[in-house]
Amino acid sequence: VQLQASGGGLVQPGGSLRLSCAASGFTLEHYAIGWFRQAPGKERERVSCISSSDGSTHHADSVKGRFIIFRDNAKNTLYLQMNSLEPEDTAVYYCATHFGSSCLRGEYDFWGQGTQVTVSS
Repeated sequence: VQLQASGGGLVQPGGSLRLSCAASGFTLEHYAIGWFRQAPGKERERVSCISSSDGSTHHADSVKGRFIIFRDNAKNTLYLQMNSLEPEDTAVYYCATHFGSSCLRGEYDFWGQGTQVTVSS
């Protein structure tokens, strides 16, 4: 099982970025998967996730209405479209999965390497 995250970078406040997470060794749509982030000095938090049981998506309150999580099953890739970015979104972003169906429960066992997102003018 491997996850390869990419797409981070430096963006101005109000800008957009799209993160990608390419999965290999398993079929992404069959398992819970999500995006997490960790800012310096802060605990890691779950940003957005997709449950495999019903395809439902969930977002942290801090990103609702700004971030969209979706997957391309043909490419076995997960995405995070981030709009209206704020300096508070600055963090290392990780994709992760676990072999359960609900993305709101369970221990995430497999993690990508992380990609840095910096929102600054």
